[in-house]
Amino acid sequence: MKRFMKLCLVSTMLAAPVVAYAEKDNTLQMLDLFGEVFERVRTDYVEPVKDSDLIEAAINGMLTSLDPHSGYMNEKAFKEMQVQTKGEFGGLGIEVTMENGLVKVVSPIDDTPAAKAGIKPGDYISYINDEAVMGLTLSEAVEKMRGPVDSKVKLTILREDAAEPLDLTLARAEIKIKSVKEHAEGDDIAYIRITSFTEQTTDLMRDEFKRIKKDLPHLRGIILDLRNNPGGLLDQAVSVSDAFLKQGEIVSTRERDPSKTKRYSAHPGDELVDDDIPMVVLVNNGSASASEIVSGALQDHKRAVILGTRTFGKGSVQTVIPLSEHGAIRLTTARYYTPSGHSIQAKGITPDIVVEPAKIEPIKITDKMRSEAELRHRLANLEDKKAQELKAEGKQPEKESADKDKDKDKEKENRKKDALQSEVPPIEDFQLQRALDLLRAVSIYSQATPEK
Repeated sequence: MKRFMKLCLVSTMLAAPVVAYAEKDNTLQMLDLFGEVFERVRTDYVEPVKDSDLIEAAINGMLTSLDPHSGYMNEKAFKEMQVQTKGEFGGLGIEVTMENGLVKVVSPIDDTPAAKAGIKPGDYISYINDEAVMGLTLSEAVEKMRGPVDSKVKLTILREDAAEPLDLTLARAEIKIKSVKEHAEGDDIAYIRITSFTEQTTDLMRDEFKRIKKDLPHLRGIILDLRNNPGGLLDQAVSVSDAFLKQGEIVSTRERDPSKTKRYSAHPGDELVDDDIPMVVLVNNGSASASEIVSGALQDHKRAVILGTRTFGKGSVQTVIPLSEHGAIRLTTARYYTPSGHSIQAKGITPDIVVEPAKIEPIKITDKMRSEAELRHRLANLEDKKAQELKAEGKQPEKESADKDKDKDKEKENRKKDALQSEVPPIEDFQLQRALDLLRAVSIYSQATPEK
């Protein structure tokens, strides 16, 4: 028996290098196959083809077969990508990916030709200038959508809720993105919108918040709007999250080698506001990548309520690896995980409060709508009754009661005016309105003191 076990051990030790050599031999055979196909195309294809084009196409094919976010960028595309991360580039203003052979819109960027034309997250681009997208790589499709400023491009859009394809003609523009916008909602809520995570995003956010805080001495809440934000730089997602957290993990990235796991944590002392200022983060299916890192971190640490619809679900990290004099490759090198240890890859962030986009139209108040005060045989208000008794006795009613009578008369007049007015304009951004209502309700509740 012992002899048999020794023989098995020896045979196993001998087999291991044999398998390794077999795999190496197979790789060499496949490389020989590539060389043979490459040479056959060079000599026999119906038209001359540049060797560089063939090799670039082969490299890109290898990378795009891995996942939708890996790919090859030649020198021109690499330079354009570097410009884009700085916040300025030319084109239509769409963040896209490739799915089922078509270009899928992740998100249109605010105030760009794409956003103004009504392109939505989830739209599919099937034709560009009447040329089918099917068969093109993502880089080729993007290249066809780019061009001189003011030149036109025609896109054919497939939309889930549209019976027929939509043809849209857009004028290309120089896209200059201000990735952070802010304004005050009333006199108590700060609204901050981040459209993408570029190199300047965190600094811009801090500057904008300082300005708006001066206008809101009685700040009661913050809305961070990440809807239709396609993502961007990982370090900016981390620093934006850090601005609202005092401590704890923000995100972790895990590569194939477990020893290369990286954890990013918040640092105390650099928060924009105290923890007692309530916060709502708005998200939708156009919120992807870096947006999901921020919303996931704030959700797991209970720092903010996430409101809206499920996010895009891009939980992978791409590393741009420059190649000497030959552009760069964008390679998926890790998955990222929220502080609770969950991967949102292909799942997305589930909001704490799901609010679908909607248009709310208030009911028109008419003169036929009555109140209790106009009903026959209604119960009298005791305060009114007391005032009438005092008046019958020749005494002047208390000022407080008189003021209440005036308020009631004024309320009645206002209701009659409303009956004659036209319909109130509908609330266009229902998700934002729900966020405002939530923050103000929390503020009222926190200020309430229980009776003793």
